[in-house]
Amino acid sequence: MRGNRWVDPAPFEGYRPRVPWWAYLPGWTKVVAAPFALVGVVVWLIVRLVLVAVRYPVTVGAVVAGYWMYATWGLSPLVLALLSLIAGLVLWAGLDLPSFLRHVWYRVLTEWRRATIYVPQWRTVMRLSDLAKAQRGKEYRPRLRRVRSEGWRDRVRVRMIPAQSPEQWEARRENLAHSFNARSCRVRVLRPRLLELDFIHSDPLSRPVPVPALSVDESAVNLKKIVVGRTETGRAWTLRLLGAQLLVVGVPGAGKGSVLWSIVWQLAPAVRAGLVRLVGIDPKGGMELGQCPDAFDRVVYDNGPDAVALLEEIAAEVKERAVRYRGVRRLWARSTGEPFTVLIVDELADLIAYQPDKQLRERASRAIQTITSQGRAPGYALVGLVQDPRKEVVSFRHLFSTRVALRLDEPQQVDMVLGDGVRQRGAAAHEISENTPGVAWLKTDGQREPERARAFHVTDADLIDLGAYFTRATVHDFPGLPAGEGSAAA
Repeated sequence: MRGNRWVDPAPFEGYRPRVPWWAYLPGWTKVVAAPFALVGVVVWLIVRLVLVAVRYPVTVGAVVAGYWMYATWGLSPLVLALLSLIAGLVLWAGLDLPSFLRHVWYRVLTEWRRATIYVPQWRTVMRLSDLAKAQRGKEYRPRLRRVRSEGWRDRVRVRMIPAQSPEQWEARRENLAHSFNARSCRVRVLRPRLLELDFIHSDPLSRPVPVPALSVDESAVNLKKIVVGRTETGRAWTLRLLGAQLLVVGVPGAGKGSVLWSIVWQLAPAVRAGLVRLVGIDPKGGMELGQCPDAFDRVVYDNGPDAVALLEEIAAEVKERAVRYRGVRRLWARSTGEPFTVLIVDELADLIAYQPDKQLRERASRAIQTITSQGRAPGYALVGLVQDPRKEVVSFRHLFSTRVALRLDEPQQVDMVLGDGVRQRGAAAHEISENTPGVAWLKTDGQREPERARAFHVTDADLIDLGAYFTRATVHDFPGLPAGEGSAAA
């Protein structure tokens, strides 16, 4: 009572004590079950020891081998064997460093980071980041499965608890990265309830990727896999042109030219042989495409009537070729005798957004939408480069099946280019350093996870060599085209 007023007592907020089920058993059942319980404990210990050996094979193997040598031969042979092993590893590293890193160093680093970083801190980090849940006195905690170190990143496999989603992990990427002493963290879904966290420690794309030598074999050009650089995992960065449309977005100096000229560089043998036709529009007066005009069948250096007329001409070709292919084939092939056409538009926004003439702007937008929506099957690909990805500038971004995000200004622009939620999965295009032009995040329709890569570094000297490569060409006709369509326009 408080005065004349009754006050309800505070509710009890503790947990009801839980008695183990075996406490209710009669005494004789405990005596009978004791040997079985002892066997169970022994089996559990054996399983734990096996797991330790599986998770730390290098450490366990070295300890067992060292103890066996010491027990068999003594200390001096053990020291001699250790010095010989160190000398052999140093020699291996000097002769073949990539093999040494892959088979020795990364394995040792994996065990070291698992034992000193992830295992000791896992329980605390899961609790403080609200990824572990307690229910009726029982704690449900995500399970640390496998750790693989690759030097520049650690791949940590995690099994989620029930009722948990990948989005909860994506929302805590920064927390996890700082907790485990990493620069950043990315979340990838392997299968239901199984995630893989990539903890990034360094940038494998910090150095420019040199452009390969020009090939003379046009049959080696694969329009489904045009190699334009290298991914951060060391694999070739490939772009699909056949049956796809490509949008490249980046601020000035981000490396759009690297992506553009890497594509032209790899298509050069097929262009020279007449299997591929390049058509270009450069509203900047030729500051970009004018560096190697011989690569193009037709090129326009403004955003006025000539550029719009060229776009409408290509759109008409798309429809005309689609009519001829109707009932014959569903996708362009080399056997058609007609060239695969790649339309490159530098500064796409100058044609569809910044053109002061409304009529020209609308005509250009209609033509480009026709090419992007209908040009895949007849053998037409558009490579559009733009700085501003806003909807007001490029309202038909969804028509580009492959989107490349170079360095951007704002975090929101990442989702504008690559799709909603991609930035939460680690595609931090807005954090790309201005000292690494050509580094980009890319995403293809149907692919959930974005990929990070760097385009070839095509220098001015390389463009001079490319121009000479086309100048020496003896074939620059395009089979299947009416006469007069191969003339250049300025």
